[in-house]
Amino acid sequence: MVVVFVLVLIVVLAVLAAVHWYVWRRLVRDVTTRGSLPRRLGTVAVVALPMLSFAALTSSRAGAPFALQQVVAWPGFLWLALLLYVTLALLVGEAVRPLLRRLLERRAQAAAPAEAPAPVPVPVPERAAAAPEEPADVAPQPAPEPPAEVSRRLFVSRVVGGAAAAAAAGTVGYGTYGVLRGPRVKRVTVPLAKIPRAVHGYRIAVVSDIHLGPILGRAHTQRIVDTINSTQPDLIAVVGDLVDGTVENLGSAAEPLARLRARHGSFFVTGNHEYFSGADAWVDHVRELGLRPLRNERVEVAAGFDLAGVDDIAGESEGQGPDFGRALGDRDRARAAVLLAHQPIVVHDAVRHGVDLQLSGHTHGGQLWPGNYLAELANPTVAGLERYGDTQLYVSRGAGAWGPPVRVGAPSDITIVELASKQA
Repeated sequence: MVVVFVLVLIVVLAVLAAVHWYVWRRLVRDVTTRGSLPRRLGTVAVVALPMLSFAALTSSRAGAPFALQQVVAWPGFLWLALLLYVTLALLVGEAVRPLLRRLLERRAQAAAPAEAPAPVPVPVPERAAAAPEEPADVAPQPAPEPPAEVSRRLFVSRVVGGAAAAAAAGTVGYGTYGVLRGPRVKRVTVPLAKIPRAVHGYRIAVVSDIHLGPILGRAHTQRIVDTINSTQPDLIAVVGDLVDGTVENLGSAAEPLARLRARHGSFFVTGNHEYFSGADAWVDHVRELGLRPLRNERVEVAAGFDLAGVDDIAGESEGQGPDFGRALGDRDRARAAVLLAHQPIVVHDAVRHGVDLQLSGHTHGGQLWPGNYLAELANPTVAGLERYGDTQLYVSRGAGAWGPPVRVGAPSDITIVELASKQA
């Protein structure tokens, strides 16, 4: 197992090194002159930025001071997003590059003056001595590239590189604005056969993947709380990945959750990131803030259905994890059951235990396109509502972001799930 991990790590590092070399070649070497200040600065940036990214990824688990985590997080994580999109843009530019050069060559040929007539050869007098032949062992020197050709290549490199950098910066900038602005409300109606007519229109506010950390803090939490309260839900479900850090560092950032308001209360289940951050301490803290943790347990909601919650599968490494038997084993299956589970992959267990609706997060909807295609490989549903047997699964894209505070093609959301009775 260790050998496999080491091999995967070597492959990942090799790929990252190759990508950074490619970006340096196209954005630094090809657009600057040898020994110039811009080339030196660009080379330093391409070396320093991945080091900051590595520090941002590892500082929290290494126990670095929280202030240091905040310093390296912004440049380190943003560079990862910029690297993705500038690489994609440069790859597109590879197809544009020869077309642009050919266009410039044609324009240069069309603008060149007509060729002058060939000069009349002048006879050489017989007494003129013949020029000595060049020694046979001297290799012919290649003709230097015409200045016009060098100028065209530099111009094309600068146009393509500049366009790629501008496209990447614009994409990441807009994606960052979307995260910092806060999630938007999404509404979904879910018909359930077992809920009584009196429950028709019952609203559950689903929020997942808030990811409080060195970048997203108390202000982010407050925006989410204000947005949820404005919808006046009947029940609030926080389905995991609330934090990326310890209670000591982020407890104050989570405090606005105490102001959540819903007729039947607020509930919480753990996500995989809670187990990277001290899950038991966070469960105790959210309980102090007024949320009720559901750790492999179930409550009967007065409205007429069962609400269950299971621990995330990441807890198995600590002897915890989901226990569907405890949460759902002895319930009355004539009543509808709504399950809170962070990862959608447990939906098959939910089907076996007769769950009517599972509410999940975890995927972020892919967060950074084309990450959604990778997310599809590991999750049955990446975002939205789908049916598995008699169980419906709804997956939220989440309200925050992990790593880069950027979303592209997967806007953050808080979902109001409205239950509809088929009897109504």
